[in-house]
Amino acid sequence: MNIEPTDTFLLDEFLPYQLCVAANQVSRSFAERFRRDFGISIAEWRVLAHLSRAVAVSVREIHACVDMDKSKISRAAARLEQAGYVTKRENPGDRRLVELELTATGRALVAELLPVALQFQRDLLRRLGAKGPAVREAMRSMIREAPGAG
Repeated sequence: MNIEPTDTFLLDEFLPYQLCVAANQVSRSFAERFRRDFGISIAEWRVLAHLSRAVAVSVREIHACVDMDKSKISRAAARLEQAGYVTKRENPGDRRLVELELTATGRALVAELLPVALQFQRDLLRRLGAKGPAVREAMRSMIREAPGAG
């Protein structure tokens, strides 16, 4: 489709732009809260949250689930290990893989983080009002149907 110079294109009304701006605003607000209250980044939060659901997980597995570059996950894991929240070890079946596991200190931190994250979500849903369930379903559908999903 060719766009003629006389065609009107409003970036503010372009859905991909709106989604990006909204996601950035929410992520920035969430990141500021976790950085201020817990001293962790969004990447570190995602690693911790993912590890809270499993015993030991490789960086590759986390990468597949959290939509973040492997290098960013590796750096977050290194910071979390240095802080004493996770341990790293070689996978006995594949020495190229590094497995991460929460320490007792990491599990305690996650126990503090999860209520804050859930409250952040409740506040966001309250801001969306009656449209909240429809927005959530639209997001689930977009993620489920994205190229490469599943």
